[in-house]
Amino acid sequence: MSSTKSPANEPTALGSIPADATPPESDSSLDTAYKAKADVLNRAIQDIGMGRYQWQLFVVIGFGWASDNLWPIVTSLILPPVSYEFHASKAPLLTLAQNIGLLVGAVFWGFGCDVFGRKWGFNLTIGITAVFGLIAAGSPNFGAACAFAALWSVGVGGNLPVDSAIFLEFLPGSHQWLLTVLSVDWAFAQLLATLVAWPLLGNMTCGSEEGCTRANNMGWRYFLIAMGGLAMIMFVVRFVFFTIFESPKYLMGKGRNAQAVDVVHEVARRNGQSSSLTQNDLDNFDEGESRGFTASNIVRQRLDKLRFEHIRALFDTPKRAYSTALIILVWAFIGLGFPLYNAFLPYIQQSRGIEFGDGSTYITYRNSLIIAAMGIPGCLLGGLLVELPRFGRKGALSSSTALTGVFLLASTTARTSNALLGWNCAYNFMSSLMYAVLYAYTPEIFLTKDRGTGNALTASANRIFGIMAPIVAMFANLNSAAPVYVSGALFIAAGILVILLPYESQGKASL
Repeated sequence: MSSTKSPANEPTALGSIPADATPPESDSSLDTAYKAKADVLNRAIQDIGMGRYQWQLFVVIGFGWASDNLWPIVTSLILPPVSYEFHASKAPLLTLAQNIGLLVGAVFWGFGCDVFGRKWGFNLTIGITAVFGLIAAGSPNFGAACAFAALWSVGVGGNLPVDSAIFLEFLPGSHQWLLTVLSVDWAFAQLLATLVAWPLLGNMTCGSEEGCTRANNMGWRYFLIAMGGLAMIMFVVRFVFFTIFESPKYLMGKGRNAQAVDVVHEVARRNGQSSSLTQNDLDNFDEGESRGFTASNIVRQRLDKLRFEHIRALFDTPKRAYSTALIILVWAFIGLGFPLYNAFLPYIQQSRGIEFGDGSTYITYRNSLIIAAMGIPGCLLGGLLVELPRFGRKGALSSSTALTGVFLLASTTARTSNALLGWNCAYNFMSSLMYAVLYAYTPEIFLTKDRGTGNALTASANRIFGIMAPIVAMFANLNSAAPVYVSGALFIAAGILVILLPYESQGKASL
C-alpha cells in the first residue's frame, strides 16, 4: 500500500522523522539514529512474524482493554443503588471520584512507562484495580465508596497508555490493525458487566431512596465482588501464567541495544523462528560516545528526564506540535462528551423510562444489556474500516465520532422507551467503533521513545475533561436534554478536528 504524502511532500511520523524544521545538529543525528534503529527492529519483528508470543500477548493485553471500559461501566451501573442506600445528595460525586483516580493513573503510569519501562505498569495496574474493587464491596458509607472508586481507578487509568504501547511495539507492521480489533474486548467488557448486573442489580436493588437499607440493596455489593474477582483472575493470568518482556524498542531508545536484541531473539524462539539480528546492527547507528550502557549514560538519562525530554520531543517540530496538540484536543472533547452521557446512561434510561411508563429497575438493566451488545459489532467494523483504501484511520475516526454525536442528538427526539433504546443502541455501536479506531491511531502517531508520554498526555486530557462531566451533571438537570445536547456537540466537533490531523498511519509500521 502506497504511503500518502502531505502537500509539502513531507513523510508522516510513521514513515520518517518530520522534516518541517531543522533541529540542532546533535538532536538531528540522534533522531536519525533512532529512526534507523527502529527500522532495523521493525524488519526483525516483521521477519519473525505474528507468532505464538504475540497471540498470547493479544489475549492478555485484551484484559487491559476490557478493564478500561468495564470499571467505568461498573461505576455507572452501581450509581443508582449506591445513592439510594447512602441517601447521597450529590450522587455524581461517585463518578467524580472515579475520574480523579483515572486521571492520576493515566499521568503516573503513562509518563512512568517511558521512564521505568512498560513491564511494571503491565503487571500492576489490573492488580490494583482488583484489590480495591473487592474492598469497595464492603463500603460502610458513601465517602468510602467514593474513595475506593478513586483507588481502583488509579489502576484502570494506566491500562491503555501502557498496554497500547507495549502491544504495538511487539507487533509486525503487517498486523497493526489488531490494535483496532482489541477493542472487541473493550465492548465485550461492557456486555459482560451488564449481563452480570442484570440479575444482581435488577433483583436486589432498592427501587428508590425511600426505605432503602443495606439488607434489601445488596446487589451492587455482590456485583463489585464479581467484577473484582474477575479482575483478580486477569491479574493472576498476567502475572503467573504469562512472561512479559520489556519492549525492545523501549530498550533501544534507552541505549540498551544488547537487551533489545536479546528480547527479539527470545520472541523468535517462542514463535519457533530465528532472527539474524545482532547488537552490531543497532550499535552501527550510534555515535561512538553513546555506545554502551555506562554510568555517564545513566546520569545523562536521569538528567534528561528531569528536563522533560519526552514531552519536548512531542512538540519539537511545527508539524509534530500541531499533530500532538490536535490529538490531545480530540481526546479532551471526547473525554467530556462520553462520560457526560455514558456515565449516567442507566440513570437516564430509568428516569426517562418512568416518564414513558416503564422505568422499572429490571427493564433499566435489561436495556443496558441490549445497548452493550451493540458495541461488539461496532469494534469489529472498526477493524475493517481502518484498512480501507482512501478511508484509513482518519476517515473511520472522523465519521464514527461525528455520527456518535448525531445519534446522541437524535435520541432527544424519542417519545417512547423503545425509540430511546434504539437511538442508544446506535450511539453505542458508533461510539465503540470510534474508540476502537482512536485507541489504535493514537499510539501509532507517536515515536516509541515518547509513546508512553504521548499516550499519557492524551489520556490525561481525556480524564481531566472527564472530571468536568459529573460537575456539569451536578449543576445541570439530568432529566432535561441539556447534557445530551452538550455531549452530542462535543462529539461532532471532535469528528471535525480529526480531519485536520496531519498524519495517516494506515499501511505504515510504527517507529
